[in-house]
Amino acid sequence: MKQLATMTALVALCACGGGGQAAAVAHGASPPAVTPTVPAAPAVPSPALPAGGKPADWKLVWADEFDTDGLPDARRWAYDTEFNRTGWFNHELQYYAAGRLENSRVAAGKLLITARKEALTSMADYGGQQYSSARLMTRGLASWTYGFVEVRAKLPCGVGTWPAIWMLGSKGRWPDDGELDIMEHVGKNPGQILGSIYTAAQNWPAGTPNTTSTTVSDACTAFHNYQLTWNAERVVIGVDNRNYIQLINPNDGDYRKWPFSNPQYLLLNLAIGGDLGGKVDDSALPQQMEVEYVRVYQP
Repeated sequence: MKQLATMTALVALCACGGGGQAAAVAHGASPPAVTPTVPAAPAVPSPALPAGGKPADWKLVWADEFDTDGLPDARRWAYDTEFNRTGWFNHELQYYAAGRLENSRVAAGKLLITARKEALTSMADYGGQQYSSARLMTRGLASWTYGFVEVRAKLPCGVGTWPAIWMLGSKGRWPDDGELDIMEHVGKNPGQILGSIYTAAQNWPAGTPNTTSTTVSDACTAFHNYQLTWNAERVVIGVDNRNYIQLINPNDGDYRKWPFSNPQYLLLNLAIGGDLGGKVDDSALPQQMEVEYVRVYQP
């Protein structure tokens, strides 16, 4: 889920090139001199993905096990409602409610973020939305520089749903301060999990997105561990101890390429519709993202 918008499709890159020169030589004329072609240097392979899972000896520094029924723990979570009145990015259709059990509650050891077909017209910041949901965040309460983040969740598969587990730079500038999408999923593509790493140099408006997908066929019927491993050398995203996308620190001091030496905070939300979520099947609502725990480890 992006601060401004999310790629609606992955970008495929293809390379093509010519290996030499060609010239038409007139009959009877001397052929032109040909400059020898220097063979291209072999392509440098991309660094291998590291093994998945929590790094050995890293310690738990923050967690929510969702073991107290009621509203989410206010010591750990705040609500993001900033753009309810004006409308959310990406042409999303939901109103994000704060402190409303119908949209965010803890029950039976799980956080339930629920999207509903309803218009909350009595809310002071109501912006005309026909759907309600919730967007929880740790901004102002907790942020981290480096760590292993693990969120165990079961996703909704109703068409038009767009759940996300992600992080944003605490300085508040997008894409300059970075974005780490640990999990995105849309109901129209059940089981396709998206991971993205955005910087000022790699983002969708610039045409240089860093997004990759992986398949979790039962993402909507079973719980899975969505994971981020982040240190001074790289950020890596994976599922169930299997990594599938990374960004290596170029170590050249260019903040546009590597803003990840600074704190990021965590967000959990369930958007409806929008550029990625697409057309909404109202008959499928309500839909829930269920979260068993959120854990953050550091060295």
